[in-house]
Order: sequence, then C-alpha cells, then structure tokens
Amino acid sequence: MSDAFENALHAVVERRWNGRIGTLRRLTAGASYETWALDVVAEGATEEFILRRAPGGALREGATTTPEQEAALIQLADDAGAPVPAVRYVLQPSDGLGRGFFMERLKGETLARRILRDEQFAGARARLAGESASALAAIHRIEAGGVGVRSSTPASEIALLWESHCSLDQPRPVFEAAFRWLREHVPDPVAPRLVHGDFRLGNLLVDPQGLRGILDWELAHLGDPHEDIAWISVNSWRFGNIDLPIGGFAEREDFYLAYEAAAGVAIDRQRVKFWEVLGSLRWGLMCAGMVGWIRSGEDASVERTMIARRASEAEIDILGLIMAETAHAG
Repeated sequence: MSDAFENALHAVVERRWNGRIGTLRRLTAGASYETWALDVVAEGATEEFILRRAPGGALREGATTTPEQEAALIQLADDAGAPVPAVRYVLQPSDGLGRGFFMERLKGETLARRILRDEQFAGARARLAGESASALAAIHRIEAGGVGVRSSTPASEIALLWESHCSLDQPRPVFEAAFRWLREHVPDPVAPRLVHGDFRLGNLLVDPQGLRGILDWELAHLGDPHEDIAWISVNSWRFGNIDLPIGGFAEREDFYLAYEAAAGVAIDRQRVKFWEVLGSLRWGLMCAGMVGWIRSGEDASVERTMIARRASEAEIDILGLIMAETAHAG
C-alpha cells in the first residue's frame, strides 16, 4: 500500500463521510479489480465498506466494463429488487484514487464448497434455487441500454472465443469439435437483455438464511438471458455436486420453474444447451490460457498451474454434452 494511495483514501473518507478509517485491509489481488475492506468511523458509528478499484486505479487492457458502469448496473439491480450491496460512492478524478467505487460490505459466505456442504447452510440451500432464480429474473428485466455496456449475440460470442482459441497456439481437438457443434447449432439472436455474465456460486453471497447479494458485475453485457441460466449449469460450477446441475444445489426443473414464474417468460431448453456447451468451451479456453502466463514467467503461481490443468476437465464436459445429443439422434 503506497503512501499516496492511503493518504488519498483517508482524504476521500473525511470529505465524503466526515469520518476516519478504522481498519483497512486488502482482500484480493485480482487481475481485474483490487478489493479493499474498510471500516469508516463517523459521528460515533461504524460503517463497513468495500472499495472496488481498477488495479493501480487504471483500467486494464481488455476490460469489458468500467467501474462506473459496474456501479451503475448494481444501482439498477438494487432498484429492480435484486439483492446487491448498496453503492455508496463512485470515485471522481479529483479524488486521486483512480477509477472505482465504494459499496456496503454485506455479511455472508461466497466459498462454494462451504455453501454446498456445511450444515449451517442447509436451510439456505433449500431456498437457493427459488431465490437465485427470482434474482436472475429481476436482473434480466433491467433496462440497461443507457449504461453503455457491450452487446453480444450467439454468433459474436463464438467469434470471440475462436480468437482466443487461435491465440493459444495449442492443438485442442475437443475444442475444435465444440466450435463445429456450436456453429451447427447457433440459435437466432433474441432481443438483448442485461446479462450478469458470471452468475454462479463464488459470486453469490449466502448466509444461513439464504441469498444475500450478487457480486462481481464486471462481465455484464447485453445479450441472451439464457447465457446466465446456462453458465450456472456448467459442470465446473457445480463444485463436485455433479448430480445437481444448477450450481451444485438444485435440479434444473426446480430452477427453471422458479425463473419462469418470476420472469413471466418460458425458458428455451435448446438455447440453454447451446450456451452450456459454449460456457464449457469458454471455461476450457480460460484454463488453457493460463499456460501462456506460466511459460512467460509472468505468473507461474501454483494457482494458475492448477487452473491450467482443468482444461482437460472442460474437454470431458464438452464431450459429454455434444456426444449425448449425437447418441440421442442415433
């Protein structure tokens, strides 16, 4: 933590809340955002905040949303009734902290294995299908065209992933098969709606009473709502509970029926299948992409190495999805 950062942060807290910082700690290093937890003491009371800040205060190359856009989307989600932390302040250039925003710090758990296995979350797991489906339906109702986030179609997402695949310079026959299947099954575009982009355990804050907050909106965009519905179904996001295809905590039909009741629209199961194949491919490419970081020496951490080896798991998931349809057709 640099003196310049700390001094600027203290100045913002004093100016904005007429307070002082009680405690300050960095929660994650993060390639996309720095996340800081701080307690602000003002007029004898203590408020718990999170500061999400672009690394070093500047946007990284390839960022798909800005902190200002993310803050705006969270505020819209709050207005729509989705459980999100309240945005308290968006940084201004004059603050000297770069780009980012403050939001309230909610209490709860994000670690999937604890949520899925610890006894204290048993009651929450029983409610999570309905609560997460209702929250996702609320997100998909948001009119976010004025925020300026990117738009996507099934075809454009395939094209983006193909660029990533080609940049890896690694022979991946299963990925090639996935691209062929996706191009043969690409659905027509739909009227674009707000898509969270990373709706899954790990980005859902849960306490023993249920869903408390939806976090990490940096991949949000306008597109097909089925993308979110499929992403939480990707096998890697079941965290070992493979027989419960919705996030490792629910059956598909329980989640689908709750979503349809909340959204007032029917889920197209075939569109979900397309996006689940694409999501499995996306995760596989993300894993395979870690090899470049390791070989270059830029980041040869154990964490990146462990993620890189999971590309083979994604290949197994892809084969299971596309071969199941082939076998059924036969």
